[in-house]
Amino acid sequence: MKRLCSLLLFFLAFYASAQDIRVKETISNPSNRINDGVVSLEVSGGRPPYSFKWSDQETPLSSNRATGLTEGISYDVIITDARGDSVTRVFKVPTEAITEVFNGAMTPAVGALGAVLFWDPFAASGLYDPVVYTDSKKVSIPGWNPDISDRFVLKKWIRPDGSKVTKGDPIAMVSNDSGSDITVTSGSGGTLNHLVAEGNVIYDSNNSKDLIERGAHYLAEIQFDEPKVLTHPNGDPITKGIPFIVIWLVLGATFFTIRMGFINIRGFRHSIQLARGAYDDPDAPGQVTHFQALATAVSGTVGLGNIAGVAVAVSLGGAGATFWMIVCGFLGMSSKFVECTLGVKYRDILPDGRVFGGPMNYLRYGLEKRNMKGLGKVLAGLFAVLCVGASFGGGNMFQANQSFEQLAGQFTVLQGNGFWFGVVTAILVGVVIIGGIKSIANVTGRIVPLMASIYVIAALAVIIMNIQNIGGALSAIVDGAFNPSAIKGGIIGVLVVGFQRAAFSNEAGVGSAAIAHSAVKTNNPPSEGFVALLEPFIDTVVVCTLTALVLIFTGMHEVEGMAGAQLTSDAFGSVFSWFPYVLGIAVFLFAFSTMISWSYYGMRAWSYLFGKSKRAEMIYKMLFLVFVVIGASVSLGAVLDFSDMMILAMSFPNIIGLYIMSGEVRDDLNDYLKRLKSNQLFRKQSAK
Repeated sequence: MKRLCSLLLFFLAFYASAQDIRVKETISNPSNRINDGVVSLEVSGGRPPYSFKWSDQETPLSSNRATGLTEGISYDVIITDARGDSVTRVFKVPTEAITEVFNGAMTPAVGALGAVLFWDPFAASGLYDPVVYTDSKKVSIPGWNPDISDRFVLKKWIRPDGSKVTKGDPIAMVSNDSGSDITVTSGSGGTLNHLVAEGNVIYDSNNSKDLIERGAHYLAEIQFDEPKVLTHPNGDPITKGIPFIVIWLVLGATFFTIRMGFINIRGFRHSIQLARGAYDDPDAPGQVTHFQALATAVSGTVGLGNIAGVAVAVSLGGAGATFWMIVCGFLGMSSKFVECTLGVKYRDILPDGRVFGGPMNYLRYGLEKRNMKGLGKVLAGLFAVLCVGASFGGGNMFQANQSFEQLAGQFTVLQGNGFWFGVVTAILVGVVIIGGIKSIANVTGRIVPLMASIYVIAALAVIIMNIQNIGGALSAIVDGAFNPSAIKGGIIGVLVVGFQRAAFSNEAGVGSAAIAHSAVKTNNPPSEGFVALLEPFIDTVVVCTLTALVLIFTGMHEVEGMAGAQLTSDAFGSVFSWFPYVLGIAVFLFAFSTMISWSYYGMRAWSYLFGKSKRAEMIYKMLFLVFVVIGASVSLGAVLDFSDMMILAMSFPNIIGLYIMSGEVRDDLNDYLKRLKSNQLFRKQSAK
């Protein structure tokens, strides 16, 4: 009996150990490049098959191998067998290169700042469900892609309309121009709805309507019995929240639009007159003309976001995001008016002619005038710190890095030569910024019109060559804005994507442009506010919209999973095979002009923190040039992400001050308009 019990215990122990899920991991760091860590798992025991729930959202539930991991960051995975038993393992890819150490150290900081900027107050309070649901799934022509050149006809329905189908069921037969028959299967279970009748054309690449219409390649729809949550590859639900930073910027822009009596519309004509030089007083205090100040500020906003960012927005939000992008651009014009009027009003001009203005000044001295000295000093200091950080990262290293990547993709001789590209770029930037705002304004006054003209003419050429698609394009924009699919997050999701792209691109409310505009030659602060409101119009309403229209007119808005800049490049390349080379040069010019403008923004913030001596300015300029080389030659990942977020964070102290001083700006505006109406302002006789 004892032996029998011992034998039974032995078998029970053996059986239990056989059920334990055992995991053997292989962790590798294949190169010195950041974000290329790999973790592979070998699982035994339990009952196969296994599922793998990785904390990395891009790794599928079915994969025992995670790639593209950030070195120095902990990742966890829950391994579950067929019985439902599970174990959890935590892994960390070791860092080897100094860039990997920096990237790993900054990743938590990016997450922390992102948690503030992209926090969704509506979801947190239960007023809005950010999870994306869908109640159906469209069935596409097998193997279809936007570049395909073919004609597909619905030859025969295998399953009748309204029938119940399960995943993998054959539902239709499709034929193409080559005579091949393709069997279409259901990608999920539910009720089958026919979208195309037997014998009808599903998709014809020579039909402009099919090219523009989003989803023209779908032939059927599977209606689910109940809505399903859309998920990332790892099983986490896809969410489309309403980021706090977008709410902050858009609410501010809306408030200033109403507070200033829709100055973005009624002041547009006068702003054109000012920018053309009709009211330029050569004897007024300041360093640059209205046009030069505008060109400098525009060069700081028109850049990679207008090329890559718009492509991402249209891919995520569909054509409808374009409409909301334009709306946000119009609202942002009022924010620019308020901040740039204050920038001139509270500027400080030294005896040597140097001008110090912008949010640092009006936050400190404007609030001090209202007996808020302590708050003013805190907001001004916070803004200055954020501005310096943003100038080194988003306004410098990011621009150098992305322009090199774009040019190296078109000109292979540059590949592997990021350091020397950075050195040459730093020399070019140095030649300009050593001369100060006058030199910067002279260069941007030439580069901005040139690069904008090249880009606008090319975009218009693409649109004109595809003008037959205008009806479908406008329909896609309007329908997508007000009747978007659930997969795009509904109307809230599309609206947020459009607003977010516009707000991030034109930087209205961020306060950076007020630094450039404060150097203008004028005796009337509101005059520069009028000029400044043209910025969001040029950046968002014109340039961003043209990029979106090029993508929609060429059908490239249908492409998913491609990098933003490459998507825009391919859209232009579909009409002009040589244009990606021109676009590469345009990207460099965009980046170059952004760098020299942000060098001025950062230098003025630096001067506020460390003094207005020329020695302090020179130290900043030298540091700025060093960061140009670093940005072009080293991949810094999270470091750039963090500094790019600092640009958005600048809007917190800035808009608080704008709210408090908006009444003062409105009074100044009313006084200016009275003097304008009574012809009391200086005006060039020749410009009449």
